[in-house]
Amino acid sequence: MTQPVILFSGQGAQKIGMARDWVESSATARDLAKQADEALGYSLTDIMFNGPEESLTATSKCQPALYLHGLIGLALLKERLPNFQPAAAAGLSLGEFTAHAAAGTFSFIDGLKLVSQRGTFMEEACNATDGSMAALIGGDEEKVRELAAAADVDVANLNAPGQIVISGLSANIDDAVAKAKEFGIRRAIKLNVAGAYHSRLMASAQEKLAAELSGTTITSPPIPVIANFTAAPVTSEDEIRSTLTSQVTGSVRWIESIQHLVSQGHNNFIEIGPGKVIAGLVAKIAPEAAVISVEDLPSLEAAIEALS
Repeated sequence: MTQPVILFSGQGAQKIGMARDWVESSATARDLAKQADEALGYSLTDIMFNGPEESLTATSKCQPALYLHGLIGLALLKERLPNFQPAAAAGLSLGEFTAHAAAGTFSFIDGLKLVSQRGTFMEEACNATDGSMAALIGGDEEKVRELAAAADVDVANLNAPGQIVISGLSANIDDAVAKAKEFGIRRAIKLNVAGAYHSRLMASAQEKLAAELSGTTITSPPIPVIANFTAAPVTSEDEIRSTLTSQVTGSVRWIESIQHLVSQGHNNFIEIGPGKVIAGLVAKIAPEAAVISVEDLPSLEAAIEALS
């Protein structure tokens, strides 16, 4: 097998118990978990392992939780497979930060602090605005964009063919859901989320994150990291700061990101994150691609066997 591309989960994939079996069975995992808890000043791992659900799903907690889970999983793969070197990295929304840390753009701790602050800033923006999101199933992208313009909302995520998420003021999202069939969209489902992620309502979070990124040491990664905002590799420090900032209010162009990787000859992927959300999206975007999902000890063992 050629060296795979690693993909990291976004917000919504978190689940109680995540990384527990890794931390209980591995000194490497325990060390990363301890570093994270100390750097954050509270026990993130206790929330990851034990919840409660409302604590883990809070934007300020689930973002660092998913980041930590992804990087523990990668560390365990590398520990067992010393020659393992990802060909490229990408992540869905929050997962883009995990991808950068995995590639060496910034340190584990610097990235952890960034995602913790990003989550806090986004939570503050959610609390200050009345925003929501909706998933549009079975719609043409052009028609979705027409609907978004008509309802005055933003296109947040282009996740897979026929699966696009819109984001904006709650009343406008309700309006878009009501009008969806007029635009040839098969189903429109309002999502149970805290706010309007990847929309103009996150502008305050974007501004605060830009300030944090400007003070973070960033280096050009040795492997391609695909930015959600451009669906293309980013290499320069300025470009990395710019795309990570713009992503907060911009669209997550996941379809094009995977298509770009496939166009570069990458057909083998490893998803590190709870559940198999990304594997499902990749299957719709590039049915010819193979995705190995790593979320716990049994799936880690299976991945090691497949990659050996």
